[in-house]
Amino acid sequence: MFGARCVRLVLRRCSSAPCPKHAATPKLLRVREALEVRDPAGQDIKVQGWVRSVRSQKDVLFVHMNDGSSLENLQVVADPGLGPSELTFGSSVEVQGKLIKSPHKRQNVELAAENIRVVGPCDVLAFPLKYKTHHPLDYLRQFPHVRCRTNSLGALLRLRSEATAAIHSFFKDNGYLHVHTPIITSNDCEGAGEIFQVESANEEREPGENPHFFDVPAFLTVSGQLHLEVMAGAFSKVYTFGPTFRADDSQSRRHLAEFYMVEAELSFAESLQDIMQAKVERMLKNRFITMSYTEAIEVLKRARQEFIYKPEWGRDLQTEHERYLVQHCGEIPVFVFNYPYDLKPFYMRDNEDGAQHTVSAVDLLVPAVGELCGGSLREDRHDFLQSRLQRLGLEDTYQWYIDLRRFGSTPHGGFGMGFERYLRCILGVENIKDVIPFPRFSHSCVL
Repeated sequence: MFGARCVRLVLRRCSSAPCPKHAATPKLLRVREALEVRDPAGQDIKVQGWVRSVRSQKDVLFVHMNDGSSLENLQVVADPGLGPSELTFGSSVEVQGKLIKSPHKRQNVELAAENIRVVGPCDVLAFPLKYKTHHPLDYLRQFPHVRCRTNSLGALLRLRSEATAAIHSFFKDNGYLHVHTPIITSNDCEGAGEIFQVESANEEREPGENPHFFDVPAFLTVSGQLHLEVMAGAFSKVYTFGPTFRADDSQSRRHLAEFYMVEAELSFAESLQDIMQAKVERMLKNRFITMSYTEAIEVLKRARQEFIYKPEWGRDLQTEHERYLVQHCGEIPVFVFNYPYDLKPFYMRDNEDGAQHTVSAVDLLVPAVGELCGGSLREDRHDFLQSRLQRLGLEDTYQWYIDLRRFGSTPHGGFGMGFERYLRCILGVENIKDVIPFPRFSHSCVL
């Protein structure tokens, strides 16, 4: 009651104060900026955002509003007659008034409104989000166009933004050049065939006309690595951070058709230790374990746990295997290195190690997720690379890549990390589709 009387007194003073002939234009503030003001002193401000709640009492109207800049709402207090009829939960508003000290302990400031304008009304009956209702994630996934307005999904996207900025800052501080690699490319970097082909929507072609829009088959990129290697030959340390696409026929909570990858390439890297150090520095504060692929297979074979996919040397590690290895090592990050030659793409460096033919590749496995990122030394020896591409029938396609080994090549390597997997790892999110702004290719909605 005391708080309400204080509010009424402030509102009367605001409404009865004489208006100067040339009133100063109120300062436009974000909600976060308004909440951070320590000594408001009744400054005139304007705030724009969306209504989170409306509560009208006999003598005072309370409105909570937010513009997405803060998890905390800004409380607006006003005379009940000041609120238009369209002022409802979900509507967009512009509020002008005086920022004052709040009499309540839970908030430092509040906005004593002098004018409330509804910019866009909201049909509360049709609006999928309901006032004072906790919506489970399964429900929110059905409405990707409005789910970002909830506290839970909004917080995840703010964290995604901060993580993005931190990654760019890390590479910049460590002397890496940021490169934008092509999204449409003729390269199938991973060689797995899980690619989206790009063609013109106009399928009609004249007789004798090239059947491909780009003269050659073109695809959505699965990795920027090959292009990064070109740049590493000029700038030593380069990275890219952009969208990649995989036509993996899976709708599980661990898979995305479109996701972001952080990839880096380093010239003059002569051992896997250089690559592992680049991935661990500033990202992992805990100790980690390293084991070879061969050792990992032996651990899996001795396990009492029954696996869906039987572990055998020469077969790829499945997610169930990766998670078991992390659990076996005490739920701490594990590096698995030296994978079988035939499992990995052509660009990975041949270890020349006899019967168990391996390449200098490494994957980082982390709790709950499995593989977080993978890397390798690249095959910098001209003859080895050319020979392997000949056997694969790809020598003509990648002649430009072979040429790089003739023009001042250096020992080099790099790694890639799925950004959404990284977010899932650090945030403990169960469904990977909850850390992307628009789940375009989820089973529940195509936006």
